[in-house]
Amino acid sequence: MSRTAVIGDGPAGLSAALLLAKNDHDTIVFAQDGTLMHKAHLYNYLGVEDLSGSDFQNIARRQVAAVGADLREVEVLEVASADGGFTVRTDDGEETVDNLILAGGKAAGSFAEALGADRADGALTVDADGRTSVDGLYAAGHLVRPQRSQAIISAGDGAAAALDILSREAGKDVHDWDVPPQD
Repeated sequence: MSRTAVIGDGPAGLSAALLLAKNDHDTIVFAQDGTLMHKAHLYNYLGVEDLSGSDFQNIARRQVAAVGADLREVEVLEVASADGGFTVRTDDGEETVDNLILAGGKAAGSFAEALGADRADGALTVDADGRTSVDGLYAAGHLVRPQRSQAIISAGDGAAAALDILSREAGKDVHDWDVPPQD
């Protein structure tokens, strides 16, 4: 099984981590809970009538941890290409991963630049699945839509990246259908 690191814990990063981890994918989320969601108030997010951004973050972080993602409250200092994957360095050490999803954080744009990802008009260039020009490197959220950054769009972009990683690993399309609990 491959490993994926997610940098950023806003809607894009947490959505990606949720789908990856609930499908038994080894997932690490590097974030310090400094997302702009704490300054938001959700009233235009489908299924959420009225919720503070901080409450959303608390719920989402608990949900992602409950399915097995490893949430680490550390700052990422550097990322580098390494043997067909990536090395993520923090004050706590280094992790080598097969896939990297950039989903926020102040330094994420500079990490993409250091890895050689293409940019256009101030945004990272990605396909519909969040793939950048660097194999195994994905981006979602504000980094790819700086002028149209909304929580619900970012969450969808993160989910698309996760499903692409799962599909590539499986060698076929993977779907993550919601199924009611069986009695």
